[in-house]
Amino acid sequence: MMMTQPSFEISKIIDDVRALIDKELHVLIPEETVEPTKLHQAIRWSLFAGGKRFRPALVLAVGSSFGASENQLLRTACALEMIHTYSLIHDDLPAMDDDDLRRGRETCHKKFDEATAILAGDVLQSLAFQSVAEDENLSYQIRVRLISEITRSTGTPDGMVAGQVYDLEAESKPITNDELERIHRNKTGALIRVSARAGAIIANADETELSLISQYAENLGLLFQITDDLLDVTATAEDLGKTPGKDARAEKATYPSLYGFDNAKIMADEVYKATCIVLEALDRNTTVLKNIADFIRYRRS
Repeated sequence: MMMTQPSFEISKIIDDVRALIDKELHVLIPEETVEPTKLHQAIRWSLFAGGKRFRPALVLAVGSSFGASENQLLRTACALEMIHTYSLIHDDLPAMDDDDLRRGRETCHKKFDEATAILAGDVLQSLAFQSVAEDENLSYQIRVRLISEITRSTGTPDGMVAGQVYDLEAESKPITNDELERIHRNKTGALIRVSARAGAIIANADETELSLISQYAENLGLLFQITDDLLDVTATAEDLGKTPGKDARAEKATYPSLYGFDNAKIMADEVYKATCIVLEALDRNTTVLKNIADFIRYRRS
């Protein structure tokens, strides 16, 4: 299968999604002037620091591929961005990865303080579930299913928080291939998987389609993590918007550290191909989903 550079179209789609999501987030998140002002300033500092809005884009791309409307998808897409941002705020804390830079600006705890950063992350979780629970564009049944899926994917034992624990436990010690996969299947992959599944659920995809979308998203999550690990080695702080080389200094388990840089690049190519093959089994227009895989494989930040 021939790989191509990501098209101008997908870059425009990502830009359009970012503008759409940011507009809705401004509605859903209290203004900085609302008490407690410091908390709302911290939330907005982190949430509107930039970012690709990749997970919301995935909700919208999958959902629209299966026939859901923008109005049906928008609040769930925003909710997943809130959860992603909360995870970044907490991931950067001194007790976790202890980072000073995120999305090209000071991390939340550096700009404000640790307590405020912890609470900002906490509130973003609450606001995320409130956004889904109160979405009148969706039936009660779909709202409940979405809340169940999102909580499972962000918690434990098979979600994002569990993955963070595995990641912290793996620092400065040798791990196996299976252990590395478990870390990233949970820490990175779970939220990407539920973003894709959420779009399909909102669009009332059948179980066969939902299974294929899950496979696509699992491969996409792995591809995202491998390219992220590669970029940590090669990219600049300006490109990444965060501190490069930090994984190596913290002796974190990464694909380049376990397999070697060149082998990790080969793995990325193989996972990209597998991602595209899954899409071929879907009887839908999956052009945008294929372009998203291209975007992830060739991203520079």
